[in-house]
Amino acid sequence: MGALTTEDPTTGAAVPEDALRRDIRLVTSLLGQTLVRAEGQELLDLVEEVRAHSKEGSLAQLPTIDLDLTTKVARAFTAYFHLANVTEQVHRGRALVEQCAQEGGWIAQAVERIRAAGIDGERLGEEAARVCVRPVLTAHPTEVTRRSTLDKLRRIAALLDEPDSARRTRRLAESIDLLWATDEIRVEAPEPTDEARNGIYYLEGLSRAAVPDVVEELRDELGEAGAELSLDAVPLRFGTWMGGDRDGNPNVTPEVTREVLGLQAVHGIGLLRDRVDVLRRDLSVSDHLSTTSDELDERLATMLDQLPQIELRYRRLNAQEPYRLYLTAVGVRLGLTQERVRRAEAHVPGQDYADDVELLDDLLVLHRSVSEHQGELVAAGELERLVRTVRSTGLTLAALDVREHSAKHHDAVGQLLDLTGDLDEPYAALDQPGRMRVLGAELAGRRPLARRPLPLEGDAVTTARAFDAVVWALDSFGARTVESYIISMTRHADDVLAAVVLGREAGLVDIQAGVARVGFVPLLETVEELGKAEEIITALLSEPSYREVVRLRGDVQEVMLGYSDSNKSGGIAASQWQIQRAQRVITDLGARFGVRMTFFHGRGGSVGRGGGPTYDAILALPAGTVAGEVKITEQGEVISDKYALPVLARQNLELMIAATLEASVLHREHRRSADETERWDALMDRVADAAQERYLELTEREGLAGYFLSATPVDLLGQLRIGSRPSRRPGADAGLDDLRAIPWVFGWTQSRQIVPGWYGVGSGLAAAGEDIETLREMYQSWPFFRSFLDNVAMTLAKTDLGIARQYVAALAPDGEGTLDDIAAELDRTVAEVLRVTGDAALLDREPTLRTTLEIREHYLQPLHHLQVDLLRRQRDGEDDARLGRALLHTVSGIAAGMRNTG
Repeated sequence: MGALTTEDPTTGAAVPEDALRRDIRLVTSLLGQTLVRAEGQELLDLVEEVRAHSKEGSLAQLPTIDLDLTTKVARAFTAYFHLANVTEQVHRGRALVEQCAQEGGWIAQAVERIRAAGIDGERLGEEAARVCVRPVLTAHPTEVTRRSTLDKLRRIAALLDEPDSARRTRRLAESIDLLWATDEIRVEAPEPTDEARNGIYYLEGLSRAAVPDVVEELRDELGEAGAELSLDAVPLRFGTWMGGDRDGNPNVTPEVTREVLGLQAVHGIGLLRDRVDVLRRDLSVSDHLSTTSDELDERLATMLDQLPQIELRYRRLNAQEPYRLYLTAVGVRLGLTQERVRRAEAHVPGQDYADDVELLDDLLVLHRSVSEHQGELVAAGELERLVRTVRSTGLTLAALDVREHSAKHHDAVGQLLDLTGDLDEPYAALDQPGRMRVLGAELAGRRPLARRPLPLEGDAVTTARAFDAVVWALDSFGARTVESYIISMTRHADDVLAAVVLGREAGLVDIQAGVARVGFVPLLETVEELGKAEEIITALLSEPSYREVVRLRGDVQEVMLGYSDSNKSGGIAASQWQIQRAQRVITDLGARFGVRMTFFHGRGGSVGRGGGPTYDAILALPAGTVAGEVKITEQGEVISDKYALPVLARQNLELMIAATLEASVLHREHRRSADETERWDALMDRVADAAQERYLELTEREGLAGYFLSATPVDLLGQLRIGSRPSRRPGADAGLDDLRAIPWVFGWTQSRQIVPGWYGVGSGLAAAGEDIETLREMYQSWPFFRSFLDNVAMTLAKTDLGIARQYVAALAPDGEGTLDDIAAELDRTVAEVLRVTGDAALLDREPTLRTTLEIREHYLQPLHHLQVDLLRRQRDGEDDARLGRALLHTVSGIAAGMRNTG
């Protein structure tokens, strides 16, 4: 059996084969034994027969098998991929640790490159103090695998890391038996709170070890370079959309937002209580042997007076151990805070903590005392790790972003303005300049548009109440609980102003009083809006009232860039290029207006949704646009792939911080000469324009919607019940325009056409004509272009139109012409990519990875074969519940084999 190795999602690196091959043989042979124990020798024989037919290319000669056996065969191949994938994860983690042991850690390497560039310690410390990497976990439904399955795979990973023994083999066999007995298909779709609990599972694991470990590594490596990481620095924070992303998801109500934040707080505070308890046991400093600061003594006396909940035995036993008694008081306050959250009660000053700022104040009093009286060595240990953890997590583990569609804000604010009677015509009839005038004037004033509760109707009620939920969150857990309110489908500056006016009605904004409690973030989602970035941001920052809101937020404006929808609307080449251009334009506008622009990168997991190795992606961002901050979405299977195993979680976070630090310090200025910039940008314009034109010829082709819905299993995505959000926005028709990016990528990927990841690129590169040497120059010397083409090449390697023709022949025979068009562009794209890179074949520089993908095909082809046959039977009207379940198992297996869903 061949080794299965895939690219690291952060670095793109492949993993060595030998030990991996051995462990894959072990787990897959154990899987075979499981099949025999659970189902009988006949099933294993059938699976081997199917695999043999696949290797011989004779799947069509397979005898017909009944639905129960079909389901079991699909499950067997899915289990194989799960076991192969988790084994690869374990070995990837080992390889990364070994690489770091030989070459130094990722942060150490970045610091060394910065020092080699002549940056001194003082400057490095100043730059490091601005670093803030923020992965944002979203609820986008691209993780097919159930949490129950992921838990068992994590257990298998832990066993694979143990020394080889009979006991380990027995435990592995037990775990694989349990994996086989676990249903891969969800009984019902998760609710938003279920998604939030899944996010909390990862956030807790990260906060317990990876966060303090990585930040400590950064501090130590900076120290080696003569730089200091300020205790105020927050190099790592997390965000989440789970419970706050309302765009098109009616299940995310204001009540859900409150419930989710309460859950996050209970778990976050519980984690901090555990850390405080560990520190309390460590800091057994006796006042007979050492001293403490007057500041701490006074603070402890106050807490002892205010907290009768502190048990007498602690007051007695720790009477001569002031730090222990102090931390006991801190722990009691945290416990009271947790109870306050559970009971939804009001904050009691001096008892529970109002927010993380109060907690940090107490911890910093302790830190100053330990530094002064017991020394920096003790202070820099577990105490500093706790302080830095609180800076990273706050009370709620992660900041919650709230997101809503721009049309919802206009509906709500329009109802309120119409009721005032001040407009000459209905708000909905105003053009964009008219809305800007009305909303700007309204924002400049202080009058409420209506008494509370607001007299709204329909969806506008919950739209407005979402702002009330944000106010509640900030009042309950502190200013860092919600920092960004994101406006989806921002087409003009008035889309942002409408949200700000609603925020004013809720009390989030009051310009005259100097209040702006959250930042408002335009989301530029399509190629068209990205191309209008200058117009939108200029209009926004030119509006005096809004500019004052930005000033109150520290003269910082966040802009979110949509990778998925821009790809869907214009193709990958136009999407990637417009995102690059938009960042440059927006950064220049910020300098003009005296505003620091920060970017939120809405990347998906697959290349077709902006995915690819994160390290390369950060270093490929335009010069000067990082400036210490990277905020980036993590979603679906990417979350489990990066963060399920502790070693990978730490490595991924280190890589992100290292790339951000390096990009911030070394890539502040353009790395291209003026001549290169002019020539390369002009040529990239031609490539992107031609690629988009070709892409739109396909997507606007008559009958494409029918082809897509027939020749792909996109209709199965909803049946998987993997997310709480509908695949279409409410009120959408059956066409492609309102289909979300996830099902768009899902359908093409499952049928192996993978159009979003490459289509149009060949025509774009061909449009460069005789400028091939310039394209080669760009590939060799421009990180953006190299990363773009490498990701396209990866997607091309996963595309298999031989398999796609099986879907078309059986399910959409009238679509042969469309598939022929796709095939022609595929051939053109492969040829043009190779012409630019100079390689003889795709992934020529990654032979291990290429071999891996070829091996996977022998296991993927049977699943595709089964899926096509089952889809045909279902669409022919065969009515059997078992057929639907069998189909969903093929989807799960293909997703596991491809390593992404959408």
